[in-house]
Amino acid sequence: MHHAEWHARIECGGKVAGAGFLVAGDKVLTCAHVVERGDRAELTVSFPQRPGSEPVPARVVAHGGWAAGHLADRGDLAVLELAREVAITPAALASADAAHGDRRLVAYGFPAGYDEGTLAEYRITAGPFLISREWIQLEAWSGHGQPLVAGFSGAAVTLVDTGEVVGMVTAADRARDVRTGRMMPTEVIRRYWSGVDVLGPAPGVLAPTPGHAHAHHGRLRALVEQAVRAGLECDPVRLYGDAAGPFDPPAPPEGFASLWAAAWFVLCEVDDPDTPTRFAERLDALLGAPARSGGSPEWAPILVEVRPSGAGSDVYRVEVSAYSGRRRHPVASDTVAEDRLPAYVQDHVEAAFRYLTPGADELIAFALPRDRLDLPVDRWGSAPDDPTPLGCTYPVVVTDHVRRTAAKRHVLTRVWDRLRTCEDAPLQRVACDCPDNPMKLRQRMRQPGACLAGFAAASPRARTRPHFEESVTAPAPVIVWSRRGCETQGDTGCAGADGCPGTAFLDALDARFAHVPPAELPRTVLALREEADAEEDHWARDIQLLWDDPRCFTDEHTAAVHLRSPIA
Repeated sequence: MHHAEWHARIECGGKVAGAGFLVAGDKVLTCAHVVERGDRAELTVSFPQRPGSEPVPARVVAHGGWAAGHLADRGDLAVLELAREVAITPAALASADAAHGDRRLVAYGFPAGYDEGTLAEYRITAGPFLISREWIQLEAWSGHGQPLVAGFSGAAVTLVDTGEVVGMVTAADRARDVRTGRMMPTEVIRRYWSGVDVLGPAPGVLAPTPGHAHAHHGRLRALVEQAVRAGLECDPVRLYGDAAGPFDPPAPPEGFASLWAAAWFVLCEVDDPDTPTRFAERLDALLGAPARSGGSPEWAPILVEVRPSGAGSDVYRVEVSAYSGRRRHPVASDTVAEDRLPAYVQDHVEAAFRYLTPGADELIAFALPRDRLDLPVDRWGSAPDDPTPLGCTYPVVVTDHVRRTAAKRHVLTRVWDRLRTCEDAPLQRVACDCPDNPMKLRQRMRQPGACLAGFAAASPRARTRPHFEESVTAPAPVIVWSRRGCETQGDTGCAGADGCPGTAFLDALDARFAHVPPAELPRTVLALREEADAEEDHWARDIQLLWDDPRCFTDEHTAAVHLRSPIA
């Protein structure tokens, strides 16, 4: 213990309540249940290894969220701020990994009759095993000696040979003749209070973490501090999801309370040595990215693939994935009845957002069978508690499964590379009375700058259906049509005369899409759908956009295998 002066005794209302330890000149850590009455009685902190020193008034300034109901409740951490700084060197923190391998640990507590304190020797029971992602179990070093009892709560658990703190005592087994207890390891302490990350054992020094070089600590610390100072708006869960490797653990179900918490999760809970580098690079890019208003979108797609399941004509195999950092993150996969498709998509699209690159433009893309390309996915509700149409909340596009083959993706990639500098997308009109051979439309779509085919109607019974099929297969980069089609079509056909809904649709489309770059068409259609939702007879109410830029759907680093077998 080397006569460490940072050990603290916590008193509440003049009575010893537990222990604590100094982590900065004016900050002490202890258990929340130790200071449960701190708002009703005077709270003081004294340092027994400094005999004769006066108790220092303190107050609770941070809390781990302990529910004040049971010692097994999570978040049993409190941060005390002293009324004045003390001239004592704070405790040095180490990762709990340093305590593995049957190393002797000691806790300094204040049970009844020991106001000056006493020691209890323990060891970690089961290596790195973390109970409920919160505690590590301790067992007595020997069958005799001081057990963990009331008065040890909040005590630092330290390595005997180095004096470094690896955790904090939170509970002891009260059964007779059982000498076990629990500690909250330093990694979990950091999760609840980011201040311990900044307030390392010395200015500018971070407490050690397992498996990562100290260079990662310094860079991450600097970047997170810069982000906090700049007021960077960033979802820590999405940032972690973008940086996580294929075998890294998911973010905690409760998310991250701060960017600090996410950074320390990367350092303390993730084994992949490249993940901290990716996390830092993503954060650095966000800090260096200029604020975008308009301009070409940086699409971050969520892909919903709907395929026949083989279990019936109204049952589909559905897979939801998110794309970020040139990796595909599978989110959910299941066999779903057709009438359950909207609800399934609502549930899992929300989960997919956790993987998207922060700051990128979300895009919801549906890969559908050819005969279901008219599926009104944009009219489905956005969330279980939000009936706003999905297509009025996010850019929503569709594509055909046949276009996701390697050959089609190769052709489309070449076309989209060519379209990168295009400032508009001239509409190749296919009216109801289109007399051309479908192959002529293919030739027109191969001309420089041609990328957008607009159809007055595309239903299976429409005269233009062969042209539509040709455009999908060719493949044309962008296809747009109205699901409403042209009601006058039938056995007698439609001559595209005045009053033809298909012609009116193409005229309005031509005017609205003029001077819109191909990459921005999903955003333009989103605006149209918002207008149409507020106006019942709006010409774009049933607009469908097939938009397929394979550069947004890179599968070369798929983050994991499918979540479930395709066998229902």
